[in-house]
Amino acid sequence: MFEALTKGFREAQNRLAGLTELNENNIKPALREVRLSLLEADVELGVVKRFLARVEQKALGQTVQTRVKAGGETHKVAAGDQFVKICHDELVDMMRTDGEPVAFADKGQRTGVMMVGLQGSGKTTTSAKLARWFDKQGKKPLLVAADMQRPAAVEQLKVLGEQIGVPVFNIPDASPVDICAKADAEAKKLGCDVVIYDTAGRLAIDEALMEELSKIKSAIEPENIYLVVDAMIGQDAVQTAKSFNERLGITGVVLTKLDGDARGGAALSVREVTGAPIAFMGLGETTDKLDVFRPEGMASRVLGMGDVVGLIQDFEEVIDQKKAEEDALRMMSGEFTLDDFLNQVRTIQQMGSLKDLVEKIPGMGGMMPPGVNLDDKELVRIEAMIQSMTLQERRDPHALVREPSRVKRIAKGSGQPEVGVSELVQKFLFMKQMMGGLGGDMGLLGRIPGLKGMAQARNMRKAMKSGQFPGMPGMPGMPGMPGMGFPGMGMPGMGLPGMQAETPRMRQLSKSEKNARKNQRKRERAARKKSKGKK
Repeated sequence: MFEALTKGFREAQNRLAGLTELNENNIKPALREVRLSLLEADVELGVVKRFLARVEQKALGQTVQTRVKAGGETHKVAAGDQFVKICHDELVDMMRTDGEPVAFADKGQRTGVMMVGLQGSGKTTTSAKLARWFDKQGKKPLLVAADMQRPAAVEQLKVLGEQIGVPVFNIPDASPVDICAKADAEAKKLGCDVVIYDTAGRLAIDEALMEELSKIKSAIEPENIYLVVDAMIGQDAVQTAKSFNERLGITGVVLTKLDGDARGGAALSVREVTGAPIAFMGLGETTDKLDVFRPEGMASRVLGMGDVVGLIQDFEEVIDQKKAEEDALRMMSGEFTLDDFLNQVRTIQQMGSLKDLVEKIPGMGGMMPPGVNLDDKELVRIEAMIQSMTLQERRDPHALVREPSRVKRIAKGSGQPEVGVSELVQKFLFMKQMMGGLGGDMGLLGRIPGLKGMAQARNMRKAMKSGQFPGMPGMPGMPGMPGMGFPGMGMPGMGLPGMQAETPRMRQLSKSEKNARKNQRKRERAARKKSKGKK
């Protein structure tokens, strides 16, 4: 999502490598790299100029402390690191959100949420995502289908509402204003405390659209008016936000499709230009892919520093702590099976795309080697192969090594090549052997994610809030998933499927080399016997 931005900031940091002072001569080339990356990412020109001016003002004349004390330890700080910190602080200020993402009505009253935006921005899907988010917060939402312009919009919302278990209100052939006006009474009857209004959009902003939305606003007087913006439209997102804000006074922005090929410029521009905070961001098509916007996390990802807190939150949402600890112990004792591994694959799938997951890992943003493809379909292929195995084969993968005919059957059943099945089994057995060996050292057990990962996660979150940034041994917060896979299924130490890497193999000795080693051992034995005889 932020490859261009991350590359620019990294180039700027490299230009300042080894320097101990930021001055006008050395900061200009760094700022030029940042400027080019911001413009390439479709950040609004005025925003770029103001951002660079603030960074330059803070950076110029600063003598970098080469050694600073933190947490009782002395650390080295370079000019490039100081520059990145200044950029990080400015990015956070530029996207800062004051207060909570949602304004709730007084006790006993229903909270109104009006969703507005252009057609195709994802309003209807986002309305359902927001309803699910409220449901997780312990609220009881009601969805109101007030988009009578787009064909099948009402039906789409009803289908989504049924999927997430949220009621949908609509009056056939009624005007959008009447539907919204009567929705509050329906919410009261159903005992709902949040009402989400999915309104109509247009391909472009016009007076008729704005007039209809103004009437709806007057009729329902919502506490929240969210503008849904497609992040892929770049600078147009800023102009759209300005127009809606001038007419309706939006209280927040929801950025959608940030998991796609969006350049990310909209995320950096909207808050600065309109003054309306970014409340939520959509990162996928399913109804659970809606996150509360965190400027600190977004700034860290832009700079290629990852988003530790966001990563931990993702894992805590899908991982059961007790089961994670059981999995870790099973792995250390050598009892880990392909069924257990299949559960881990499904856990990763629940967290979203591999690309988004890797971007949240510190140091990985924008660092993918050329040619590496984070293919989510690899997870699907692994799942298909394991599901094509019998229960006995999953518990004892060695049976597939002893009887190659089983591999052929699994390949046919999963639609995958035989070599793919064989590699899956080999890599799993290699991982199992490696982790089983670690289990013999009880000193290492306490460091395995899963045994105390959740406690580390909570401590890390507190440390992040207090401004500290502890290291990440074993990726705390990822309990029960050492390496998130197994060697050979990805990058060393990460094991992410779809990132092809070779399983370490022993080099086969030639016949002459074997004979040479055999003769060497004979000579050594003869020498030892001769030495004993002399004594």
